[in-house]
Amino acid sequence: MPDLTETSLAINGLLFAGGALLVWLAGTKLSQYVDLFADRTGLGKAFAGALLLGGATSLPELATTVTAASSGAAELAGTNLLGGVVMQIAVLALVDAFVLRGRPLTLFSPQSSLLMVGVMLIGLVALASAAVTSQELFSVAGIGFWPVALFAAYVFSVWVIYRYEGDPRWEPRGEVAQPPESARDLKDAHEQSFQKTSTAMLVGYFSMASLVVLVGGVTVAKTGEAIAEQSGLGQGIVGATLVAFATSLPEVSTTYSAVRFGAYSMAAANILGTNSMEIALFLPAELAYRDGPIFDAMPNSAAFLAALGIVVTSLYLWGILERRDKTILGMGVDSFAVLVVYACGLLVYWTL
Repeated sequence: MPDLTETSLAINGLLFAGGALLVWLAGTKLSQYVDLFADRTGLGKAFAGALLLGGATSLPELATTVTAASSGAAELAGTNLLGGVVMQIAVLALVDAFVLRGRPLTLFSPQSSLLMVGVMLIGLVALASAAVTSQELFSVAGIGFWPVALFAAYVFSVWVIYRYEGDPRWEPRGEVAQPPESARDLKDAHEQSFQKTSTAMLVGYFSMASLVVLVGGVTVAKTGEAIAEQSGLGQGIVGATLVAFATSLPEVSTTYSAVRFGAYSMAAANILGTNSMEIALFLPAELAYRDGPIFDAMPNSAAFLAALGIVVTSLYLWGILERRDKTILGMGVDSFAVLVVYACGLLVYWTL
């Protein structure tokens, strides 16, 4: 891709919007394919959402991170990942507010496996915060300890989630809220439209949609980096807001699509799984960044983004545990709290 800093800010803005549109359109299909695949194979909804859907919707973050790190923009790469964790939890709140108006999203997600995904995520983000504040401890052949440790912790968390969902030790009690009839009808129509489609074809459709998401992600990454330089806003704030928002579009579209046809647990698992993958992507960022350990190039203020990610994740785990049928401005209490914390947190980060 040519040097986009030589292109006008207006053209870069159009390219950025075009890449984001590709990401959105392909992302709307991903949750449908994964939901059908999980039904046909018996794969757990939470595990499928966390691994398959979370992995596919992390492709823009992968593209953004690797391209930014390879060009020396370590701060943009790191803040995009940590800022994305907070941004994607806010996505759940927005879907709760605008799609499930009147009833909280967490009321429909009574799965203990989601709590396990969330606990694993909090552990990963805490480790990332420790890496930012301590900086790199040591490196071997140009690869630091922290990115390898974070990737290994992610793999371990996936194993724990898969093992737990197959044999949960406990199940939530109480009445389980059922999806609205419109959501059930939409899901039935969706399943009938793919009734004659083989599982192998579903995998092919999923792969093509993932490829489109990846292409859009590369475009967003390069134009976002150029916009950061041309606008004078700086890599940190652009990475944590503009680029993090654009690369969160797959999560917005897949979560919106999943909620529309009643796959609420998969919607939540998609967000939590994507966030776990965000932390694992520090390893490819380290491999792409050749100016030294990537954590040595990140400002301490990035640890604030990690702390913010832990807070908003904890708020949603509270919502899943309590499952309170109460709303504020049409969204769950937990979603409202997430949006307030997110808005206040960005203001604090701006001052940092």
